[in-house]
Formats: sequence, structure tokens, C-alpha cells
Amino acid sequence: MYKTDALKEIILKKGEVLAFKTDTVWGFGCNPDDNIAIDKIYEIKKRDSKKPLILMSNNFSHLKKYIKNIPDYAYKLIQKYLPGGLTLIFEKSDLCSLKITSGFNTVGIRIPNSPDFSQLIDNIDCKVLATTSCNISSEEPVKNYKEAIEKFKDSATIIKPIEDTENKNSPSTVILCENTTYRVIREGKIKL
Repeated sequence: MYKTDALKEIILKKGEVLAFKTDTVWGFGCNPDDNIAIDKIYEIKKRDSKKPLILMSNNFSHLKKYIKNIPDYAYKLIQKYLPGGLTLIFEKSDLCSLKITSGFNTVGIRIPNSPDFSQLIDNIDCKVLATTSCNISSEEPVKNYKEAIEKFKDSATIIKPIEDTENKNSPSTVILCENTTYRVIREGKIKL
């Protein structure tokens, strides 16, 4: 299921949801322009529709178009902590669907420090995924490929990692980037 030939892109089918390893927890993801797949993520997870997804890529240049304003201090945080366990929330641009943000005017972005995730993004056509953790809401995220297959093989395309080590990492730290400063929403892997 995992395509490694960088010359051949994986074209995500309409409604297709992926499950994949990151540097923090396993995630679900889909093309951010595919409303059917976004709805499917909420359905698979039994996730409250008022809880937004976040956008992930392996390069900030792919994510930048979904953000309206980026304060100067945020560029310093991006340089220092990304790729890594930090999610930054910004005012969204018009290119970012309200379906992803659950109607909010903000969007979270993240760049995992993960060879598995980076290789996946290099091979998919859209270069950005709308994502959330790979689990049923209120349950722990899956820890490895075997558990992902056991729980979600009928509802998602499971991407086999390069190295199937168990994921024991904490979730990312989440910050809201306001005009002049940021506010920590959830403390996780990175301590600010």
C-alpha cells in the first residue's frame, strides 16, 4: 500500500481517507479539497463536527496558502520548531474550507518530523492533508501499523511505515498565533 517511487504520485480517490504514522501519534488524513473524505473522517472517528481538523504537510510552502496572516514572531517559531511536535493556529485564508475548520475563522497547521510522513507527502498529488489523530473519539490513538490495520482496514487506506516502531509520543503542543503574541492552547511534545 505504500508507494515509494517518487516519480509516480499517489492520486487520492474521491472520499479516500489515509491512516499514517507521524512523529507524535498516528493520524487520519485526506485531500483538503475533498468534502466527502472530510465527512468520512468525522464518521470513522465518531468525531464531533464542532471540532476542526488541521492541515499537515512536509513543507511550510505547501501550507502557507491556507493562512491569511502570519505574524513575524510566528516565522521564528516555525524555523525553530518545525518540523516537529508543534501545531500553530492562524487566521485561515479563503482557500481553506470551513468544513475543515468546523466553521471557525482559524486553521491549525503542522509539519511532522517524520520520514514516513515526509515520504507520504512527497508521493501524494495534493501535498497537504486535512488531518486528525487515528482513533475513535475518546479512545487512545493507534500505536502501530498492526493496530491501525485491526481497527481501520475497512474504513481507511493504511499506509505502511518505513519502520513500524510503536508510537509512544505525546501529541503536539498547540498554540494560537494572535497579532502580537501566541497563546498555548494545549501543552504537548514541545514546551514553550
